[in-house]
Amino acid sequence: MYKVDKIRAHREELKRLWFSLPVSQEEIKTITIRMTKNKHWPGYGDVTILSDGPNGYSHFSTHQEHPMKYALNCEEYKSGEYKLVIKE
Repeated sequence: MYKVDKIRAHREELKRLWFSLPVSQEEIKTITIRMTKNKHWPGYGDVTILSDGPNGYSHFSTHQEHPMKYALNCEEYKSGEYKLVIKE
């Protein structure tokens, strides 16, 4: 029984620390494109859309055949609020 209480105490402490982290007032919005280096998937890559700020955290990632085309046609990019980052 002691072990279960110890685990619960650790979980509660981690939860308390997580929710006590300061929230940045600066909002970060990025779309990251990373091309796949796998020879079996030529022309494919990963697109990650990230938003973090006072209104919350959002993360979306997808694997696409034409990642640049996908990113440029998504509504987040068209909104003009997101920074486009291209990585190797």
